[in-house]
Amino acid sequence: MLIYSMGVSVDGFTADRRGEFAWGVPSEEQFRFHLEQTRALGVHLLGRRLYETMQVWETDPSLRETELEAAFADVWVSLPKVVFSRTLDRVEGSNARLAEGSVAEEVAAALGSTDKDVGIGGPGLAAEAVELGLVDEFHIFRNPVVVGGGTPFLPPVTEDIGLSLLETRTFAPRVVYERYRRVRDGSA
Repeated sequence: MLIYSMGVSVDGFTADRRGEFAWGVPSEEQFRFHLEQTRALGVHLLGRRLYETMQVWETDPSLRETELEAAFADVWVSLPKVVFSRTLDRVEGSNARLAEGSVAEEVAAALGSTDKDVGIGGPGLAAEAVELGLVDEFHIFRNPVVVGGGTPFLPPVTEDIGLSLLETRTFAPRVVYERYRRVRDGSA
């Protein structure tokens, strides 16, 4: 299953007009949840900006100061990653490689390489997967802020995408998690 998971503002943006998303820093409870979700993945597909943002988990020793942070860093370092970029000619870090095929080809290869779920992140990359009908689940962490513009979580679509709400959860003090599965062929 291909899962697209990101934090968003109430109005549906992953970053504001300045490209900032500090309002999305998770609480400890939410961070533990992210750790468990990441542990459940077999591969993660990333756009360049998300790859660069997440690279600190491999390079910054200060992010290993707590047991929870060290656990996340260990999981992230060991997770196979495929990076999509038009500007990078190489990637660094453990288990990371540049994508060689199209989004559809790399998604198929990732899904075929593991019996676990595959994550996709970075709204630009995920937009292409959404447009191709490849995303099976959407995991949204809705933060209580309206930013009025920026990078949208979802691309404009030409046809409705039916979803079934599978789970909701509120993280203290204020983030609402929504888990949706794409409805295919009239079934959830």
